Amino acid sequence: MNRFKASKFRHTEARLPRREAWIGGIRAGSITSCGNHVKASCRWIAFNAEAAGVLGIVPLECKDGGKRTVSQLCCHSDVVTDFDFSPFDQLLLATGSADEMVKVWRLPESGQDMPSNAGLTLGPGGGPVDMLQFHPTADGVLASGAGKRVTIWDVVQQQPLTALGSHEDQLQSLAWKRDGRLLGTSCKDKKLRIFDPRASPTASQSVPGHENNKDSRLLWMGSSDCLISVGFSQMREREVKLWDMRQFSRAMLTVALDTSPGEKTSCTASKQHLRSQHSPRVSRIHPTPGSRQCRGPCPCPRCLPHGHPACPPVTQCRTEGSTRGLAAVPRLALDVMACEVLRILQLTDTALVPVSYLVPRKSVQDFHEDLFPDCAGMLPATGAQAWWAGDSQQVGRVSLHPARRPAETFTSPVIACTQLQAANTGNTGPTDADRSLSKPGRLPDTAVPTIQNGTAVADLSWDPFDPRRLAVAGEDAKIRLWRIPEGGLRETLQEPEAVLRGHTEKIYSIRFHPVASDLLVSSSYDMTVRIWELSAGQEALCLRGHTDQIFSLAWSPDGKKLATVSKDGRLRLYEPRRSPKPEQEGPGPEGGRGARLVWVCGGDYLLVSGFDSRSERRILLYRAQALPDGPLSVLGLDVAPSTLLPFYDEDTGVVFLTGKGDTRVFLYEVTPEPPYFLECNSFTSSEPHKGFVFLPKTACEVREVEFARALRLGQSTLEPVAFHVPRVKKEYFQDDIYPPTRVWWEPALSGSAWLAGKDRQQCRANMRPADMTPVSEAPKEAPARKFVPASVYLEEKSDEQKKEELLNAMVARLGNRDDPLPQDSFEGVDEDEWD
Repeated sequence: MNRFKASKFRHTEARLPRREAWIGGIRAGSITSCGNHVKASCRWIAFNAEAAGVLGIVPLECKDGGKRTVSQLCCHSDVVTDFDFSPFDQLLLATGSADEMVKVWRLPESGQDMPSNAGLTLGPGGGPVDMLQFHPTADGVLASGAGKRVTIWDVVQQQPLTALGSHEDQLQSLAWKRDGRLLGTSCKDKKLRIFDPRASPTASQSVPGHENNKDSRLLWMGSSDCLISVGFSQMREREVKLWDMRQFSRAMLTVALDTSPGEKTSCTASKQHLRSQHSPRVSRIHPTPGSRQCRGPCPCPRCLPHGHPACPPVTQCRTEGSTRGLAAVPRLALDVMACEVLRILQLTDTALVPVSYLVPRKSVQDFHEDLFPDCAGMLPATGAQAWWAGDSQQVGRVSLHPARRPAETFTSPVIACTQLQAANTGNTGPTDADRSLSKPGRLPDTAVPTIQNGTAVADLSWDPFDPRRLAVAGEDAKIRLWRIPEGGLRETLQEPEAVLRGHTEKIYSIRFHPVASDLLVSSSYDMTVRIWELSAGQEALCLRGHTDQIFSLAWSPDGKKLATVSKDGRLRLYEPRRSPKPEQEGPGPEGGRGARLVWVCGGDYLLVSGFDSRSERRILLYRAQALPDGPLSVLGLDVAPSTLLPFYDEDTGVVFLTGKGDTRVFLYEVTPEPPYFLECNSFTSSEPHKGFVFLPKTACEVREVEFARALRLGQSTLEPVAFHVPRVKKEYFQDDIYPPTRVWWEPALSGSAWLAGKDRQQCRANMRPADMTPVSEAPKEAPARKFVPASVYLEEKSDEQKKEELLNAMVARLGNRDDPLPQDSFEGVDEDEWD
């Protein structure tokens, strides 16, 4: 007699939706990692997007049958390797990356823009973060795997609780037991390990897992002592193994599936013991019951008849596209009245396909208790510190019956909601200028708080990654770092946060590094360029090779190189970490009155503004890799005494040029092909300006097709200036003008890491508002057909008729042969007058 009950899921069928129900218009990433490529909460779906460091975010359910909008969350400066939703707070998302950082985000409610800044950051952890998983019972506990180590974090305190070792090779997966007491891992050393993190940082049990170290995954079967692992056999066959912790020396059962180069990934619906397996690049999904319920205490070997499979397949679902990732929708989001016992989200290259698994029942009007027992609710049983102290309370169970399902939601205190209020204003990045620009008007007659620098100011620069830090260069050869209080100046500042000393003569210009934090470069009349590490408060590098005053310097967009132009008429290109001497030199502007330079066209070219020998202002374009060859193109503008100051918009390729005392701003689109400079409409003011500064791209009003915004300093006013592109369909997002912009407000790496030789790039953010459709996706309007009356066609003449009319007209102009000649009408003389 078979001691196993018949599975109530044996008739489960998979239903693929029509293409109209797919979530299309996405571009999934193709990175290789041990983590998930797609995850779902009861509110949102997150998946790896094509761009590095970016996640696609889309609502799980669409309202009123409308189209779901895919948003982008710019998370990290490198690829996102794994991410996980909190089991309690459905808006809380943790992300891990190859940049060694773990970030926790609070996603907005539906219809709001994605946050631009993480709520908190954990790390760096000493290596790329490979996997993440929230604790199933305690709020604020997160496990992260990096290299050979698992770190258990107290997210609220932003501190690690413990680090689990014992791994001899790269981690491949980790999984919490449902009761939150134990943690299981699989490793490239072909072993499975069980940890009790609160008892010891070493493994309490260890056993050889799969014979091939290619890849493996581990999954607990609910709160039971059984585990499932998927991996490869010695013959490279994909296999599933069933384990019992109480007899962990060997697998209870091994089931070989097939041979495929992709790893198996499992996701489970815990209480039903349904497991769905898939492999990347394979278009088939295998749902199986995780175990049959036996009459004994566990599905042990003596309970398994010889040759009886413990994991018989229920059904197979063959999909249309190859699979990039797979995720199970939380049980509280299932359509229980339709007998939907499982919903799988299949991530393909261009779409998210929801696959529903239904158990056919005669009545779909009633709630079937046997299919939907109570499940874990969304209220945590304990907190991080209480769990670490030994509290093992379990999450309360709730009914899935629509009438008895609790309506309350939980908001984790990990991230305060007030931290994200600035992210909902429509701007993608933080800017202190927003507060003052939103309050135009006259300054009060009372004294305005100022910064008392103590010496004449030569140059100043805001830290792009710390909007409250201002660097000021003085004529006393010192650089002072000032900390602006939150909310702006309320009293005069007299003491700087730090003072940098090293130059021997007056400083000419300072610039922050565009990619790495806490790095500042300065040039001085002592003809040196110095790079400062602000975290250490000291000079890190000193570049030499100049023979005269340094007019200007500029970092390359990737932060690897530094270009300078000096009074000796030379351009120089440095790689600061390789050599203090320039790697290239080339001829610069002829005049010695002043010059500025900026990187253009993705960092492949340099644009220099200066003078010629006749004091005519002009701009020159150089190829960055061929400075000795001279400029590719030279364009003269006008004759004026002030040096042209260039500002380059890297998203549109437009350069703006103006000088102190000018009334005109020149605009040119710079292209890497001839004629190189394409003139645009210039801006003219009624009075000269004393200064002109451009705001970040995120300050532009996208709905008004504004591609640049600046502040013009007049004699007694500070005026905003907006540059617009005229468009007819302004209701659409102009994606040809607004490509994904660089996330300039987040560093890609630290200054110390950059000095150590590391390089990373910032991710990019989409500026499209959630309620706007790209103009490239706008419906095409059929061209209006011009109405031609039928009389026109009826009156058309043949070629013969046209020839005949033409000949008649020519003959008419010749006149009649019988007509008198013109001379016949002349008046003659008498005959006798000839004598």
